[in-house]
Amino acid sequence: MKIRILLLLSLIAVSCKNETKTETPQVTQKDTIQIAPEPETKVAETDTIIISKKHKINQIVCDLDGDGKNETVEIVRSTNSDKSGLRITYENGKRTDYLGLGHNVLNQGFDEIDWAGIFEKAPKGEIVWNNVNDDGEIMGDEEIKEEDKIKLPNDGIFIHAEESCGGGIIYLKNGKYDWIQQE
Repeated sequence: MKIRILLLLSLIAVSCKNETKTETPQVTQKDTIQIAPEPETKVAETDTIIISKKHKINQIVCDLDGDGKNETVEIVRSTNSDKSGLRITYENGKRTDYLGLGHNVLNQGFDEIDWAGIFEKAPKGEIVWNNVNDDGEIMGDEEIKEEDKIKLPNDGIFIHAEESCGGGIIYLKNGKYDWIQQE
């Protein structure tokens, strides 16, 4: 009897180990993409891009370029690099930019945004500033000079780590993406 029970438990354990869940990612499109690892550089690469399933909110709309037409900003994942990033589709449809996906995001030292738990629009006209000094220390509001404060000329993209407090705002400055460090 003990042998039968042990045999039965062994079979169950082996069958559980062989059972694996596989999820098929939903491919939204194959894009020829322009990846912007640095504001001045664009690298053409063919890749399969899918919408991120990891993020609760993975799409926002905002007017990044101030033309009165909303852009769609999505958190996406590259199936080639298996890294996340942003796909920014301009309303006029003539331009789609990518940030991340395995390429350094605006020289900030990260190449994907899986860490972003908060993803929302930073509204035009909001007063913002870098609140981290060159040594990586968080500065209080009283330490920020008035001339270092920026009034967003158009909407921006606010991404922030939910638990560990850190992130920033991506916005267009003179037609190029720029980063404002927040905590």
